[in-house]
Amino acid sequence: MLNGQKIVVVMPAYNAEKTLRRTVDEIPRDVVDGVLLVDDASRDSTSKLAASLGIPTFVHVRNYGYGRNQKTCYMQALRMGADVVVMLHPDYQYSPKLITAMAAMITGGEFDVVLGSRILGVGALAGGMPLYKYIFNRCLTLAQNLLCSHKLSEYHTGYRAFSRRVLTELPLQENDDDFVFDNEMLAQAIYFGFRIGEVSCPTKYFEDASSINFRRSVKYGLGVLGTSVLFRLNRWGFVKSRIFARDGRRLDDASIPADYYREELQQAEPMATVAGEESARGG
Repeated sequence: MLNGQKIVVVMPAYNAEKTLRRTVDEIPRDVVDGVLLVDDASRDSTSKLAASLGIPTFVHVRNYGYGRNQKTCYMQALRMGADVVVMLHPDYQYSPKLITAMAAMITGGEFDVVLGSRILGVGALAGGMPLYKYIFNRCLTLAQNLLCSHKLSEYHTGYRAFSRRVLTELPLQENDDDFVFDNEMLAQAIYFGFRIGEVSCPTKYFEDASSINFRRSVKYGLGVLGTSVLFRLNRWGFVKSRIFARDGRRLDDASIPADYYREELQQAEPMATVAGEESARGG
């Protein structure tokens, strides 16, 4: 816990078997109260490994997409009683050691959303981000800052922390089930006045780290621009989009059917319990 608030880490996973253990090993267990993983119908043994590590694991019956994966992650974290939820990719691209800092920015009362930015400092290119992706990132971020009347160093990081209030009040069920979900969520947070902070985050690009190909990158970029234009049109009152509607569908239990995923049986003690026992022993 931090400042009396429960911290839960969620990991949206797809074919993360090779990097999952390294990621989990660096999660700061003295701060994190719970960890869960949602496997979007991986073709490898991600879910089996997660369960063997004592992580509550939920497996989609088919590949629904990155956005739907996050929706399941947040729903389950809220059910666990989380006050702060940190989304960490299990591909070891982002440093788990920053969880404490990101969660503290929320529990301290200064921010509602915190992003681990690859652009602040020299993290992106130094960590191996392809040049075309860096340029793509900078151009999209410039357009988004202009259209959303905001100022962030990037909108495209997958390392994020949210307060419980953000996850319960945003109409997240109105969002797309694919990669553009990330940007819709940030646009919603800005639209509804939530405070967003950033921390500099070193990042690693290597063969086993997840990445989308050029074709999907273009599709994502067009979706991002579409979301930002929709944001501006809503602000001007020209359109009324459901993703910016206060009465839009939220992540309540009734809005997500339980038959599209199953829970992987754990094969070890839950991480939070193990961490607690190590603390009690002075480990």
